Amino acid sequence: MSPLQILSEVFGYDQFRGPQQAIVDHMVAGHDALVLMPTGGGKSLCYQIPAIARQQAGHGVTVVVSPLIALMHDQVGALHEAGVAAAFLNSTLSGDEAYQVEQRMLRGEITMLYAAPERLTTPRFLAQLESLFARGQLSMFAIDEAHCVSQWGHDFRPEYRALSVLHERFPGVPRMALTATADALTRDDILERLQLEDARAFVSSFDRPNIRYTIEEKRDSTLQLLRFIEREHEGDAGIVYCQSRRKVEDMAQTLVDAGINALPYHAGLDNKVRQKHQDRFLREDGIVMVATIAFGMGIDKPDVRFVAHLDMPKNIEGYYQETGRAGRDGLPAQAWMGYGLQDVVNQRRMIDESPAGEEFKQIMRGKLDALLGLAEATDCRRVRLLAYFGEDSAPCGNCDNCLHPPAIWDGTDAARKLLSTIYRIQQQSGMGFGAGHLMDIVRGKTTEKVTQHGHAALSTFGLGAAFSELQLRGVLRQLIAMGAVRVDAQAFNTLQLTEQSRAVLRGEVQVQLRESAADAGRKPKRSARLGAVVKAPITLDSDALLRYSALKAWRAEVARAHNLPAYVIFHDATLAAIAQRAPHSLADLQGISGIGAKKLEAYAEEVLRVVNLG
Repeated sequence: MSPLQILSEVFGYDQFRGPQQAIVDHMVAGHDALVLMPTGGGKSLCYQIPAIARQQAGHGVTVVVSPLIALMHDQVGALHEAGVAAAFLNSTLSGDEAYQVEQRMLRGEITMLYAAPERLTTPRFLAQLESLFARGQLSMFAIDEAHCVSQWGHDFRPEYRALSVLHERFPGVPRMALTATADALTRDDILERLQLEDARAFVSSFDRPNIRYTIEEKRDSTLQLLRFIEREHEGDAGIVYCQSRRKVEDMAQTLVDAGINALPYHAGLDNKVRQKHQDRFLREDGIVMVATIAFGMGIDKPDVRFVAHLDMPKNIEGYYQETGRAGRDGLPAQAWMGYGLQDVVNQRRMIDESPAGEEFKQIMRGKLDALLGLAEATDCRRVRLLAYFGEDSAPCGNCDNCLHPPAIWDGTDAARKLLSTIYRIQQQSGMGFGAGHLMDIVRGKTTEKVTQHGHAALSTFGLGAAFSELQLRGVLRQLIAMGAVRVDAQAFNTLQLTEQSRAVLRGEVQVQLRESAADAGRKPKRSARLGAVVKAPITLDSDALLRYSALKAWRAEVARAHNLPAYVIFHDATLAAIAQRAPHSLADLQGISGIGAKKLEAYAEEVLRVVNLG
């Protein structure tokens, strides 16, 4: 079959999207590629279709490198549903089960084999691959989440570095590296580490126009999050990211207490509990997962309607990757983040205290500054975000800044007052103090601590009385981010001047800030636990909505029986198209997007029965 026939007959789609066809043709021809495509852009088909086409042409098995067990399970399950011979090798298999998979691979009975990078580079597995290679039965390597190979990437995993062995041991076998997130520095590192310098790069637009970006200064982050979910995402599936395990558990309980169906997820939970929570998130509707960044890579759930960050990530790549888990189905979704001074202090401290070399630290500081720049931006968020990845764009009209342009103010004078005060404190006391004490002095507050240390006598005492604490915190946040103030973690987070302070003190650098929004809004009411909310991806009349609800209930039963997420059986969009068409025969089902030949054979009779009952 041609790639287009495979797309139609196996996967049930009548046309490729964006650069998919060019990538597929390139790989079918046996060339190397680097593929950068946003989450939800259809990366998997870019290697799955060539794998099927090359296997049919007699080239043998394709090995897919994937770092996540859950992703392997779901992708292999989806391929089985489409009638493709696929398997995985990971720690969930017994010794005998793994042996059976290996024997099937060696006999040429598998089209795609998913394996973790650690397994791929074991002597046993390499020997098996060499046996296939000698017989001309090693078709292709697809390296998913390829940013993990780069020290500049947001999720570096040392085990990925060993994948350079593929180029050395299996010359001529085409290799494809795929990722949703990589700036120019990370891309170059991927190509060098995997020895893909001659590979053709396919870089899709990073734009996710269906996602609305909103970034708020933290005031009461719990209240802000509750208000966001209650007002805009009642009953929706979502992900809330927190930096610490303790905060994950506390926030999950807070959401539950507010009547929201929430679960915690972090690396400190028992493996069985963690797996159970992940399975529930993937298989049930309307669950909010509160998690550390241990959760999410490879999560294919298409109907996540929001991703919220209660703590600022390390860099824009991490932010983009995590927010990209919303709206994979192309329907409207939101990315909300709260950020504050403590976020900047914590991230800056982690960089400064890391054992890495100075070059690495400088690059990480630059990445943090870029993220803070995005957070503090007064212009279009999407323009800023895409510019980071080297892409030009026009204002989106859909982010918070476009919809509600913020007021800006010149914080240069406030910045100079803060820096002058730090200098005078150190001169007088010979020691540093924290942010709260610094702002008390500048604002002229006679606290016990100010009096105790005689800081009311400083010439800068009260010079910033006209500034609010929120304004000064914003200025200090900028000064820390730009390196004009250093946070000394070894001395109780005291503030110190740096070489960069001079330019600000001389007025050579301006500090422009957005106005801090006043904390408006009521405390969210405690509500009853939310029931399942029927939300079709397209507008349906009342009869079609009944059919859609019946199809979703049927799909849930099938998914439970197959131990798969519901979307692996059929996507919501496919169910909505069926409900709208109201088919009465097999012919009526043909041509609906997402129904391939195998699924038509397996489910047509049941679907027709449910539609007629519905």
